Amino acid sequence: MEQSRATEPARGTREAPPAAPAPVPTDRLRFAMPPMHDAVEDERRHRKERLAGALRLFGRHGFEDGVSGHITARDPEFSDCFWVNPFGMPFAHIKVSDLVLANADGQVVEGAHHVNQAAFTVHSQVHAARPDVVAVAHCHSVHGRALAALADLLDPITQESCAFYEDHALYDSYFGVAVDAAEGRRIAEALGSGKALVLRNHGLLTVGGSVDAAAWWFLSMERSCQVQLAAKAAGRPVPIDHRQAVATREQLGGDLVAWINYQPLWEQVSRGEPDLFG
Repeated sequence: MEQSRATEPARGTREAPPAAPAPVPTDRLRFAMPPMHDAVEDERRHRKERLAGALRLFGRHGFEDGVSGHITARDPEFSDCFWVNPFGMPFAHIKVSDLVLANADGQVVEGAHHVNQAAFTVHSQVHAARPDVVAVAHCHSVHGRALAALADLLDPITQESCAFYEDHALYDSYFGVAVDAAEGRRIAEALGSGKALVLRNHGLLTVGGSVDAAAWWFLSMERSCQVQLAAKAAGRPVPIDHRQAVATREQLGGDLVAWINYQPLWEQVSRGEPDLFG
């Protein structure tokens, strides 16, 4: 019986190249977007989870300095009350169940711990002045304090710093630990409609329409401070011109972009430290 053999291509001819793989339809590609919640209880739980995660990330990045540093998140039902980290608890240990709900006067209305009164002196006034703001972040980070000691603003010298171009301000005063509501109102006034504030001789403050956005702006601003200080120590940084800085801010300076940028960090902490949900 004759054995069959594969037909060999004629000499001088080429085999047809394999067909290119077909593109995956875009509606089958995953792209995370901020979730929407129908029930206020679900929104509250979501904000608390993100708040606990942000505090842990701030601890990882070394933003904790003794009992200083706090992030507040507006309650979705009681808009004049805010969830915050308990006073004196290490950021690395904070769980959802540890968070404290306080009113605008800093009085605890839910939870088992005290809150940092200085936090509420400032944060409550910022929340009151900015109803669009869900979260406020303030910590005594190293490079943020260094820039604050110079009473400097961020210059548009990198793509990342352009996100803050003409969208942050300097609070050019220092009156010690903020325990006066009038001081909080002055800080809120200095912030205006911006996303961030340099508190002279003190540190950084950022705000956002979500916990994720406020946390990302703080992380990005701290890194931008570090880059600016290093660049100026090494030589003379070359600024990005006004037109391009504004265009870059319009591309990268919105809260949705901040939320998207923050998601890899959220995935790290939520998968790596699932006890935070407790």
